[in-house]
Amino acid sequence: MDYTKFDERYLEMARVWAKNSYCRRRQVGALIVKDRMIISDGYNGTPSGFENVCEDENGVTKPYVLHAEANAISKVAKSGNSSQGATLYITDSPCMECAKLIIQAGIKRVVYADEYRLTDGIDLLRRAGIECVKFEKKDEK
Repeated sequence: MDYTKFDERYLEMARVWAKNSYCRRRQVGALIVKDRMIISDGYNGTPSGFENVCEDENGVTKPYVLHAEANAISKVAKSGNSSQGATLYITDSPCMECAKLIIQAGIKRVVYADEYRLTDGIDLLRRAGIECVKFEKKDEK
């Protein structure tokens, strides 16, 4: 199946969603898509009810900031939908902790735009048999 057109569109939507983040260092957006329907979304930020400030006075990310994919997975769990067999679109490749959540959520495909400096999350996903795609936008001519 040729995913390219949909991958590009959903990643662009994840980029737009990332703009909701109050984080200064990095804004990350995520969408969970199943049967070509968006079933959840998320962006990095503090938990509900906390201040919308992600970094401390030294510019270091606060330890309780949630990653975009963790927010999206939590949100789909609260909704009663199932992410079993879904695709996660995310602006940045997942970390190790989020990779574990992705595996447990039954997500079978991860499409990301930018590779994070640490690849242990992607390595774990591949080890679990999850398809991981670094999306390379094709030049339109």
